[in-house]
Amino acid sequence: MIGRLLGIDHGLKRIGLAVSDAMGISARALMILDRQGDAPDYARIAQIIQQQQVVAVIVGLPSNEGNTEQADIVQAWVAGLRAVIPCPLLLWDEQLTSSDARGLARQQKRKPTAPIDDLAAQVILQSYLNALADGLAPSPTES
Repeated sequence: MIGRLLGIDHGLKRIGLAVSDAMGISARALMILDRQGDAPDYARIAQIIQQQQVVAVIVGLPSNEGNTEQADIVQAWVAGLRAVIPCPLLLWDEQLTSSDARGLARQQKRKPTAPIDDLAAQVILQSYLNALADGLAPSPTES
């Protein structure tokens, strides 16, 4: 058992959140936070970490070469988050996350205009959990 993990899909307008089960097998969408500014967002995430008994955080990092500006924004935001949360944080490749999240939204019969940030966080976290199970990802509590 690895404990519950929190997956984060960082966006400029919204932050998608997902959590895993304590066994580290499956991820589920948790919620979407409307951005209010770094400090309030960090405080809300720290509160969720406590409420959900999270042992580590996995944040999606854009990795495609044409999107270095977004990757830099995420890394700067993560540096601030690391300073206020009590648990380890790992960056995880979020390539193709939006496409997979749109597919999940269709399966759930969400409206085409509904936000999918929580589903993107779920895809990021599930990708990490799958890689961890296959021995292809670092332990979340060793960072």
